[in-house]
Amino acid sequence: MSMSAPRMDWTVDMLDALPDDGNRYEIIDGELFVTPAPSNWHQHVVGALYSRLRAYLRPFNVARAMFSPSDVRREDWKRNRVQPDVFAVRLIDGTHPEYPFNMADLILSVEVESPSNSGYDYHTKRRLYLANGIPEFWIVSPEARTFSRWRGPSEDGELLTTRFEWQPTGMPEPLIIDVPEFFEDAFG
Repeated sequence: MSMSAPRMDWTVDMLDALPDDGNRYEIIDGELFVTPAPSNWHQHVVGALYSRLRAYLRPFNVARAMFSPSDVRREDWKRNRVQPDVFAVRLIDGTHPEYPFNMADLILSVEVESPSNSGYDYHTKRRLYLANGIPEFWIVSPEARTFSRWRGPSEDGELLTTRFEWQPTGMPEPLIIDVPEFFEDAFG
């Protein structure tokens, strides 16, 4: 379960001093969120999605697929650091922007739902990513075998159970994901 720690003035330096205990530590506006280590199923989904995004994006100089742990920050870099499960970073003149990445550098952010932190993914992180200009946000549910997709902060989103397409600006063709086949690949 993702839990907010009672202290509201966390910094990235304080975050770096925490133990490497397998938990994921993120801060949003100085508020600490702790998420347990991901499950085996979670990691299978992350791997399957990353490999598809990488194969899709790699031949072109539009973006590169990434997975966490990898830092993404916004505005007050000392009080904000998150780690999306999978994401796509926009290339600038064919190269990565400076690391750690700014949210403005992302064209896609994806969280793989965990029963212990679904509220954190569906509410806190969704609002954070979309309000900070990331054009598309997905949540993948290994248990329900679905994708949820939002394309803006005021959009209700959509539940995808069979097939969907993603075509960021600059890509000549869409990435097509057959949802049942994706989960068969991830868990098979």
